[in-house]
Amino acid sequence: MTPDPDPPARDSAPPPRRAAVPLTKEPEEPREPAEPGPPEDHAPPPNPTAGEGDRGHRTHRPWSARRLPATLVASVILVAAVAALVDVVAVRAGRPAAAWRRHLTDALATRPVDDVWMLTGAAVAAAVGVWLIVLALTPGLRHWLPLRSPSPRLRASLDRNGTAALLRDAAMRVPGVGKARIRVRRHRVKTRADVRFRDPQQVKDDLTAALDEERDRLALARPPRIVVRMRQRTN
Repeated sequence: MTPDPDPPARDSAPPPRRAAVPLTKEPEEPREPAEPGPPEDHAPPPNPTAGEGDRGHRTHRPWSARRLPATLVASVILVAAVAALVDVVAVRAGRPAAAWRRHLTDALATRPVDDVWMLTGAAVAAAVGVWLIVLALTPGLRHWLPLRSPSPRLRASLDRNGTAALLRDAAMRVPGVGKARIRVRRHRVKTRADVRFRDPQQVKDDLTAALDEERDRLALARPPRIVVRMRQRTN
């Protein structure tokens, strides 16, 4: 039998291994805010329908496209330009000028300035020019009433007939009013109401208050003035 080998000495044992640590930076934990404020400290977003939103942004009446006047003016200019161009081309080709152009040239050269036809033509031309200037400087669409808007980029309008219908519904809800006729203008709302029962003055006061409330609810940019006229009906 062979003797067992002697156990290794304690001092000759290999040194313990150290765990290898990767040289990477550990991610930092998210830091909390130092002094977080309570949620009620944050101001709520502004409400355009409350407080100052009731006044809103004053909008203007939308501009009309002016399709009919532009079409008429463009058609007249086009016809005159084509006729003159055709006659000039014919003259350049060796043909005589058209009779209408010769007559027009002679009339402009021989008639005095105070002639009736010259004054009439000048008045017509001036009227057309003033009409075109007015169309260019005014928005048109007088049948639409602009509404208040919380933003200058947002524009809205209400038809006069729709405004009259809403005001008429509010007038018919007043006790004592049997019939109401309402006409909406730019600056005034004319109301004619028939009183079936109750005191006419009391009905007028209630009707004026109801119409004022409904008008303010419509949020018109330029609220018209309410004018109420009563007529008592017994039949």
